Amino acid sequence: MVVGVHEVEVFERSRARLEAIAYRLLGSASDAEDAVQDTFVRWHAADHELVETPEAWLTKVLTNICLNQLTSARARRESYVGQWLPEPVFAGDRMFGPADTVEQRESVSIAMLTLMERLTARERVVYVLREAFGYSHGEIADMLELTESNCYQIYRRAKQHLASDRTRREVDDAAARKVVEEFLAAALSGDTDALVRMLADDAISAGDGGGVVFSLPEPVTGALRVARFLRRLFEATEGKWAMIGGRADMFAAVANGVPALVITVGERIVGIITLEVTTEGITAVHTQANPAKLDRATRHWAVSEHPDPLTTGW
Repeated sequence: MVVGVHEVEVFERSRARLEAIAYRLLGSASDAEDAVQDTFVRWHAADHELVETPEAWLTKVLTNICLNQLTSARARRESYVGQWLPEPVFAGDRMFGPADTVEQRESVSIAMLTLMERLTARERVVYVLREAFGYSHGEIADMLELTESNCYQIYRRAKQHLASDRTRREVDDAAARKVVEEFLAAALSGDTDALVRMLADDAISAGDGGGVVFSLPEPVTGALRVARFLRRLFEATEGKWAMIGGRADMFAAVANGVPALVITVGERIVGIITLEVTTEGITAVHTQANPAKLDRATRHWAVSEHPDPLTTGW
């Protein structure tokens, strides 16, 4: 069946929302792009006269594609080299999606996307559609071919798995820059105590190099151990410059709704460090250095305005 201009326009009006849903479900921008493209292929082949509500139809198709991808992704991640972390996206990227409520902002943080890996595929779908996009249990049940009561039970289990007693600090761009400036100053100073003061007692540091860039196989835990690790990480050495391809510039930014340190060599992003900030201090330092997970961020960075670097030639 030939897709007319109207049908293409209908799909394009939903693309941003579909990408935002797929990203939260998969934690990968590239996988989300593939899922949305697969949805378009199925839309292309559909009998549009039988589709009463295109938005609901597209969301249902995308959701089920993501369910299948989540099952296969779980198997792939079991053989992943080192730690697996989600792919970061900057504010302004349409995959970032809605951010009007605390729940919506929380659902796209690296910490939450990582935590959602513990959920079953169905729990993750129900949680994301309900918490981040406001779909009713009836609507979600229809998408997944469940009863409404079963859908509610799945949502309640997911909420329990993800419950936290921490209060996350909401930060605007200016506050995020201040956090990143203080973090970088402490990290470059070589003063372990300065870093410890910024960290929560049970802070963690995790990094994803994808087997391409060196990263530790397990997270570092505890404020003192994390501070010592970060101090070594930020020591400027010939070995580090060789690993990332040259001397780097560092910028303050916001990625996934939290303060982020962006590390670039030339026009290429070689690392994004996101800082999960709560009233107790920085609870998580997530470093994404896998080149395959920095392509979209690099493209977005190249065409967007960003502030002057905090430091150059590191």
